[in-house]
Amino acid sequence: MLDNAANRTMMVDTQVRPSDVTKFPIIDAMLTVRREAYVPQDKRDVAYVDGAIELGEGRVVLEPRTFAKMLDALDIQRSDVVLDIGCGLGYSSAVLAHTADVVVALEQDEDLARDAETILAEQNVDNAVVIAGPLANGAAKSGPYDVICIQGGVSHVPAEILGQLKEGGRIMAIFSDNALGEARLGRKVNGNVSWSLAFNAGAPVLPGFSSETNFAL
Repeated sequence: MLDNAANRTMMVDTQVRPSDVTKFPIIDAMLTVRREAYVPQDKRDVAYVDGAIELGEGRVVLEPRTFAKMLDALDIQRSDVVLDIGCGLGYSSAVLAHTADVVVALEQDEDLARDAETILAEQNVDNAVVIAGPLANGAAKSGPYDVICIQGGVSHVPAEILGQLKEGGRIMAIFSDNALGEARLGRKVNGNVSWSLAFNAGAPVLPGFSSETNFAL
């Protein structure tokens, strides 16, 4: 039988800490949240591998290193309200909920959204709410947000998403061409979001976040 508590410790000690992620709230969250509960049943034995876990239809749970470094750059505070875009089965939302005040978990795949809601309830995560809807639309009714975390690659971030970020808020996205890309931190100042490179990373581009292509006849 797998010792998942030991696997969580190994994940943190071999993937997270060596990536210069040492903030206690992040370490505590990643040691506490049962990652294996938030992946498909047939992937539970590889829940703690050093890599992304496929959810199907091109969707993944980000690798622990990448997600931890995103959290580190966002510097989430206990008072923050967070929008988690592309929550999948809820792992990212559970970790975020461990460090923030409230998490709005957005998922457009209705099956994933339904399962995420069930799993989060079963795991007693009571400060995260799952909303089903198009990822690129965000969740304006519950905003604006102190933090927006996008759980996958983007070619661009729609203005509608940026408009849901509070003044002074932070947003994290992986500007990606699937295998290659950059994780960038955005900050909203005077109504505009300025981006800076945080680290190199790649992830499959989420639905609604690919570049618009114009065709001319």
